[in-house]
Amino acid sequence: MRDRRFHERSSGIKKMASQQHPPSEGARGGVERVLAAEREKMTSILSTLPDAVWSADCATGHVLYVGPKTSEIYGRLPTDLRRAEFWIEAIHPDDKPSVIEAWQRMRAGGDFDLEYRIVRPDGGVRWINDRAYLVRGGAGEPERIDRVARDITSQVERRQRAARLSHIRELISGINAALMRVRERDALFDELCRLAVSLGGLRSARIALADPAQKGFIWAAAAGTAPPSNGSAEVGTERPLIERLLHMGVPAVWNDIRPESDEHLKALLFAQGARSAATFPLHVEGRSIGLLVLHSGEADFFGDEEVRLFREVTANIGLALELIAKQDKLNYFALYDPLTGLPNRTLFRERLTQALETERRGQSKLALMLFDLERFKAVNDAFGQVAGDRLLQQIAAALRSTAGDESRVAHLGGDVFAIMIPALHEAENIAIVLRERAAKLLNDPFMVEGRELRLHVKAGIAIFPEDGADADALFRNAEAALKRSKQTGDRYLFYAPQINARVAERLELEHALRSAIEQRQFVLHYQPKIDLATRRIVGLEALIRWERPGVGLVLPGALIPVLEESGMILELGLWVMDEAVATHRDWCARGLRAPRIAVNVSAIQLRQSDFTTQVRAAIDKGAHTCGLDLEVTESLLMEDMEAAILKLCSIRDLDVGVSLDDFGTGYSSLASLARLPVDTLKIDRAFIKGMTDHPDDTSIVTTIITLGHTLSRKVLAEGVETEDQARLLRLLRCEQIQGHVFSPALPRDGIEALLAAE
Repeated sequence: MRDRRFHERSSGIKKMASQQHPPSEGARGGVERVLAAEREKMTSILSTLPDAVWSADCATGHVLYVGPKTSEIYGRLPTDLRRAEFWIEAIHPDDKPSVIEAWQRMRAGGDFDLEYRIVRPDGGVRWINDRAYLVRGGAGEPERIDRVARDITSQVERRQRAARLSHIRELISGINAALMRVRERDALFDELCRLAVSLGGLRSARIALADPAQKGFIWAAAAGTAPPSNGSAEVGTERPLIERLLHMGVPAVWNDIRPESDEHLKALLFAQGARSAATFPLHVEGRSIGLLVLHSGEADFFGDEEVRLFREVTANIGLALELIAKQDKLNYFALYDPLTGLPNRTLFRERLTQALETERRGQSKLALMLFDLERFKAVNDAFGQVAGDRLLQQIAAALRSTAGDESRVAHLGGDVFAIMIPALHEAENIAIVLRERAAKLLNDPFMVEGRELRLHVKAGIAIFPEDGADADALFRNAEAALKRSKQTGDRYLFYAPQINARVAERLELEHALRSAIEQRQFVLHYQPKIDLATRRIVGLEALIRWERPGVGLVLPGALIPVLEESGMILELGLWVMDEAVATHRDWCARGLRAPRIAVNVSAIQLRQSDFTTQVRAAIDKGAHTCGLDLEVTESLLMEDMEAAILKLCSIRDLDVGVSLDDFGTGYSSLASLARLPVDTLKIDRAFIKGMTDHPDDTSIVTTIITLGHTLSRKVLAEGVETEDQARLLRLLRCEQIQGHVFSPALPRDGIEALLAAE
């Protein structure tokens, strides 16, 4: 109303003057004196007001009047205020578009009443409330624009501060609720950062935790537009500062981050949108364990009251972390053995229950083995309880490493440990685990007070589902088996006697095979490969036999799976190659006709990364011509086609022939077969057996022979038992045969006699 009365009175004076008759010179002087007095009165009145007042011609934009307070508010000289461009130049760049838009609406007849920022020459920013009025002439056309602006910086700052404090109090309320609700440390950190951004109005929030192992810190949580936790900028600028503040353990505040700062960190933060920043230490039991790092998009965000509130909330966070740590410790002791760090009986039983559900769905078996240490009391008596505890810790570490999954092992108390072995298909498979895991683990020596100590165990084993459908039943029966093991002196005992017999037989066979390898009880027999056209021996296949003491000659059929599962096939396979090469070398040295000798290669052998090196080492022991061939099965090559091709190519470069054994029983495609570096296809004996009686088998044999010839491979039929089969194969143009129709596998002296007779 004050501004409107000013406009009306000014207009009235001018109107009154215009309606009078042209005054005389004396009268005109009187009017001027009246107007001057009126202007002086208005200037006096306006000088008492805190507002900037000015008026401009609507058509030309020329400034007609500037009130006395305008220079003070804008920080400009009166001459600057007379320029029409000044009023646009003074508007803050971020607010200029909205002010210009409102100004255009006002000129079209709308209202202009706006709060915005202006920038003073010294760089200071002030908030003003600007109101403008469009004054029209007698004909209704726009005549001039009168404006009144008041500096409202203090009111805006109070409003912003009140809003900011409201946000912070809402944030603190949310954080306190989270402290009561969230009982896991990492989840709590994530929630704190999220709340700081969503409720506190902060640009970013992060938590840095001290890392004593690295003598630095790690970022534990982040939210908002936080800078990357790893990067060259951070390493060079922020990281040293955070490390220093962590060590100091006191709050730090930067309320005026400017782009022209000489500090690289502040320039980096400004580029990321931060205008103020603060860090607040997190204390647990009087020790600084981390920092809450906050960035705001507003300058001067962290006032005294804000800092006080954030210090209060970080103190509450510290108390919550203390409670979480204590609860975690209680939970740990409730579920883990404090000495070894392994799950205790309670946790292990829960995990066993979960594992049983998995095995039940998969219709497979699970073994629970409990074992304790023999003569452990003697260790305590001889070296003391501290040494005994260290021994238990070594066993726990080895057991954890052997199991591969800590959830499968436990320390049940005293010197009793447990391990679960899932995904068994047959109970006898436990023998493999006993050998590869528990036995190996406990056969290795442990160091006690600088001395090597070898331990022995007694173990009781129960199998799911035969010995129990739930965890409690399995535990009872495994404990019963362990007790019986101690009474009988057996190293391992199953709860079910029939399993004991089968496992004992398997373990006994493994032990006997290992002794057989060590004592060289294996020999090679040789079966001839016959050229169908000439009926002469063109090659030999070396077949392994076991001369088992007290039993006699044992064929390899039942032995190969045990040898492969135990890994003994690797050592035995090397011996077979060495023996075949040595035999061929001896025949050559004695002047005998020495056909090439083929040996079968196990899948485990071919998977070895140094297989080619092993073959090279074997043939280096031979004569000028090694005379060695290898036979590999079709299914074996399909396991890893590319790796197999590379190895076989390298082997053929050593003048070693390669045959594809049991051809027709695998799943190789024509494309893969063409790429395989093999010399001979061996037709599986299953097709040969029925070829004279079943047309389908004859068709398969015919197809294989044709395929082999198309690919420039020789074809050999194994398992030929009758002359009818031999004649049919010759008609089908098969080059070679192998089988009892000519000769079974013979010992070395027998095959030498056969070779000499040709």
